[in-house]
Amino acid sequence: MPTQLKQEAVGEHVRRLRLQGGSSLRKLALQTGFSPSFISQLENGLVSPSISSMEKIAAALGISLVEFFAAASEAEGGLVVRAADRHALNSGWSNAAVEAVSPLVSAARLESISITLRSGGRSGRHPYAHAREEFAYVLRGRVTLTLGPEEHRLGAGDAACILPGELRLWRNDARAPAQVLIVTSPLVSPSGRRQAAAARRTAGPTRTSHRPRGAASRRRG
Repeated sequence: MPTQLKQEAVGEHVRRLRLQGGSSLRKLALQTGFSPSFISQLENGLVSPSISSMEKIAAALGISLVEFFAAASEAEGGLVVRAADRHALNSGWSNAAVEAVSPLVSAARLESISITLRSGGRSGRHPYAHAREEFAYVLRGRVTLTLGPEEHRLGAGDAACILPGELRLWRNDARAPAQVLIVTSPLVSPSGRRQAAAARRTAGPTRTSHRPRGAASRRRG
């Protein structure tokens, strides 16, 4: 089973990355469109934001979701990732689980995450645009992808290419869980990668358990 990041640990990593980037709580709130109180609640582990909210916060911090997972780990892993060595976090608002699938190494050019949407789950309240190109492949279940003004119902084996800046939203209207693998082009952010590496070096004792290297609330939209 993947290592689950607790909500308190998620908030801790957000605060650490924000401070290392020299950003105030109010500035981060302004960059993401959230209220300062919401950012404060997130940093204190009191809210479980949607997937799109986490993407907005990560982007404002100059990193991707995969780099956020890297900041939460104690050290870079190898180029092979065992299923039991992955890191995952739950989104209460999205009713979903997100796992970092690709290696947590700074040299990697492609990044990938797995999103499991439970019944009724959705990536966010509204469609949200990324600055990077995405390739999505449905591993199991059925999902609805809102892509720009159109809706596409996808099943296992279906795939989609999402261009940079295109509004997209994922939701699961079925009774069974659905899982989507998303591979993204690299985010050119050397400062973000430095922040993630620094966060690993300065991590406190409250972080979640980590497997040795080499082994393979309230809701808010």
